Amino acid sequence: VGGVGGVTPMTAARRLELVADPADELQVALADGARAQHVDGDLQASRQSFERAYRLAAHAGDVPAMALAALGLAGLWVRERRTVAGAVLLEERLAHVLSRLDARDPLTLRIRARLAGEDDYVRGEHAAILAVLGEARAAADPVALAEALSIAHHCLLGPDHVQLRSQLAVELTKVSVRTQRRSDLLMGLLWQTVDSFSAGDPHAGRLLSELRDHLRERHHLAAGFVVSAIEVMLAIRAGHLDDAEPLAASCAKSGAAAGDVDNEWWSAAQLVTIRWYQGRLVELLPMLRDRAHSPVLSAVDDSSAAALAVAAALDGDRRTAASSLAALCGTDLARLPRSSSWLVTMNGIVEAACLLQDSVVAERAYQLLRPYAALPMVGSLGVTCFGSAHQCLGVASLTSGQLDRAVDHLRAAVQHNLALAHWPAVVTSRQRLAQAYALRRGPGDTEAGRRELELAASEATALGLPALGLPALGLPGPGLPGPGFPDAGTFADCRRVGRQWRLAWWQRSVLVEDSIGLVHLAVLIANPRQEIPAADLVTGLAALGRGHGGAAAHPVLDHEAIGEYRNRLKRLEA
Repeated sequence: VGGVGGVTPMTAARRLELVADPADELQVALADGARAQHVDGDLQASRQSFERAYRLAAHAGDVPAMALAALGLAGLWVRERRTVAGAVLLEERLAHVLSRLDARDPLTLRIRARLAGEDDYVRGEHAAILAVLGEARAAADPVALAEALSIAHHCLLGPDHVQLRSQLAVELTKVSVRTQRRSDLLMGLLWQTVDSFSAGDPHAGRLLSELRDHLRERHHLAAGFVVSAIEVMLAIRAGHLDDAEPLAASCAKSGAAAGDVDNEWWSAAQLVTIRWYQGRLVELLPMLRDRAHSPVLSAVDDSSAAALAVAAALDGDRRTAASSLAALCGTDLARLPRSSSWLVTMNGIVEAACLLQDSVVAERAYQLLRPYAALPMVGSLGVTCFGSAHQCLGVASLTSGQLDRAVDHLRAAVQHNLALAHWPAVVTSRQRLAQAYALRRGPGDTEAGRRELELAASEATALGLPALGLPALGLPGPGLPGPGFPDAGTFADCRRVGRQWRLAWWQRSVLVEDSIGLVHLAVLIANPRQEIPAADLVTGLAALGRGHGGAAAHPVLDHEAIGEYRNRLKRLEA
């Protein structure tokens, strides 16, 4: 079985083929499922073995074995069965086994904890699982306690329970000494790591390093998938967006290898974050329209709908954006489930409200977000991050015309994003702060805004991100109008991308073919408020034209044009 001396380890299917007795076959299936789940983290293999075990146990009328198989089928996480049919089948099996078990059997408590957690999670609640957790603490079964702790932690991933989650994760790590199950130790360390990043703990990297050390000793596919997702998030924070994209694809492959249902959406969410900071979110509209209605999305994850609202608004599709925003808000935005993706979802809601000039939604979102200003907007289990919640609060304040409040939040956002080492978010928060200064127009605001934009431009250039230029003289700031915003102020960027040019305005961009006019535009945008003599510009263009093969071949000025310019000058002089 172990693969000694270069012999390939025997597969679970092959082991079952060699077992003649049904009772022995059942025990082999249960053992294979437990090994795959708790030692290897192979969720797909564990499901296959536990499914086989459940059918064998049901045929034999072995209720304890049915209970073990049903618990195994529930998986390591909560709500691994995303489709309605899959969730109903799992819950029916658990309830059926529960009805046949003796109430004093330790398996009863474990099944009750699983049923409570599955129900609480989909409702965005936690009372039932915490009640069962209390019973598990009083019982003598460390396995029941470990499972209840992990399930409860999964039901408390919203921003309201940062401290409680941390306590549960530490307790789970301690209980793992008694259970002797590798998955309990890894889950305890993993939850502590995720909690630290979600809280913005500057020492979160230390926990991640310890978790990596354990995985180097022996890989665990499910835990390794989460670690690979966190590494994508850290690459995005560092501004290594070109590296983060292939890392996201690799993360998706590791999730698929683990049999994790989140492997597709996590990588998609990471790509959304990358395109968000690259100013290319509109490119993902087809994917977002498709994913918003995917049955494999978590029932309490609304981040895809929020991203769709922002992308549609940027694309000028106000109907789709407004519809998506209204669906998210429902009768009251406060009813949106406080899941692990809540802060990221609220960030999308605020950005969409800003683009749609919806001050009512922006102000409601502000009131709901205000208690979490000190947190980073981390999504799911450290999958992605949009920087400080102060950034979102600042944008909401801009949209509702609360300029003093906006300046305060955006100043805090710059400092928090610097502490997080989230460099794309630093650039964005500086740009938004400059916008707030320009709109407020208080004493010293013009110079302060200019300083922030210059810093943002310098940092953006270093990261290869779209940089917003300084505003044209007399214009207030980035062109994101809202109630009370002046209707002006576009910030643009024009740079070469191979043989083409990327024109960017705020979060929108487009690739266009090379031409002399675009070189003109690039030079002018790169030198705001500076007088550039036409002769100098023409000379520069000619030099550029000789320097690359994609330049237009026609002369910059022909004799007819020169003659027309001279005649025009004579008329002006007259």
